[in-house]
Amino acid sequence: MADNHLSKLRFDSLALQDSVQAGIRDAGFEYCTPIQASTLPIALEPRDVAGQAQTGTGKTAAFLIATFERLLAADSAAGEKKQPRAFMLAPTRELAIQIANDAEILGKHTGFKIGLAYGGTDYEKQRRIIEEGIDILIGTPGRIIDYFKQGVFKLDQVQVAVLDEADRMFDLGFIKDIRYLLRRLPSPEKRLNMLFSATLSQRVMELAYEHMNEPELVRIEPDKITADRVRQAIFFPSNEEKMPLLIGLIREIGEGRIMVFVNMKREAERVEAYLNANGLHAAAISGDVPQKKRLRMLMQFQAGDLPVLIGTDVASRGLHIPDVQCVINYDLPQDSEDYVHRIGRTARAGASGDAISFGCETYAMSLPDIEAYIGHKIPVANYDHSLLPELVKPKPKPRRPQQGGRGKPGGKKSGGSRRRPPRRS
Repeated sequence: MADNHLSKLRFDSLALQDSVQAGIRDAGFEYCTPIQASTLPIALEPRDVAGQAQTGTGKTAAFLIATFERLLAADSAAGEKKQPRAFMLAPTRELAIQIANDAEILGKHTGFKIGLAYGGTDYEKQRRIIEEGIDILIGTPGRIIDYFKQGVFKLDQVQVAVLDEADRMFDLGFIKDIRYLLRRLPSPEKRLNMLFSATLSQRVMELAYEHMNEPELVRIEPDKITADRVRQAIFFPSNEEKMPLLIGLIREIGEGRIMVFVNMKREAERVEAYLNANGLHAAAISGDVPQKKRLRMLMQFQAGDLPVLIGTDVASRGLHIPDVQCVINYDLPQDSEDYVHRIGRTARAGASGDAISFGCETYAMSLPDIEAYIGHKIPVANYDHSLLPELVKPKPKPRRPQQGGRGKPGGKKSGGSRRRPPRRS
């Protein structure tokens, strides 16, 4: 892996406690990334910081290290059980889990206990761990509010508050939930506040200034919206040729992790069916997939057992998957920022990768806005129509038998109602 994405600041030159330095060494970190080098000295003072940087540049490690230092320097309040002293909000379950995994590695020697709270699974298990007492609470807004309203934990001892992917919080409609929780923390001047995101829009900055204590704004390479090491290209297929082109490209790429992005869940399912019918092992991940199945897919993809992962934009943010060789935008996104987040799944932390997009008849209208946002034209690629593969159509899924309801097999009549006899003509 290339190391020219790093700064000249070494972690061992920072005034960090031995237990934190030990975790950094366990993680294999030696030099800070630019976002870490710019934000850690501020947060370690400690002063509030709002940081913007491209995905995959080390924002998570930056706020975790600053959090550990703040908690180690302060005494925990005495009480019958531990209440959270650090509070970290993420927009998706996958990102919350990834933050917790990174926290376990970096904080291994600190002795801090970490609790997760996210929807979809493990309701009682998560609740039990938090009830037993934790130092750091990481999760998504909905599940955290659920537990908070039940009195599972308190927020009055929080010394560090972190918002990760704050702009995505807005996109997913979490802003009211976030404000509900932030208003129940100690006042901003009594805690360290950190906000990190791939983009810092005006609405995010308004949130920062409302709930933070005069945060210092840090932007890393704002003129380089997309990673330098992403090789971008765009094809212009007809709608009918999109699927053959996709399958031909995946076969040509061969081994390696490939992420395919589409705009709608229904299309993700269709692409999944076509790829598998044509001998390509693929799975679609979206917001409707059960949590256990989502985690299993991600583990298989990370392990290399699942070569192709298909996702909607809910999967484009906060997934820290190393060594993604290629991202394919089967559908061009309708939001220019989503293009950046999608292709940011490859070429992470100094590596290189490919981002291929299809400018089809349906979504080509998004291209001018995307190119204006990233500040350059995407190179055009051509293909030989005669070499496109013949496809095997997937078998239609069998229909489930209808059950229940009046007049249906297995259905029950409503109590107290009678069916009228047919009228005679």
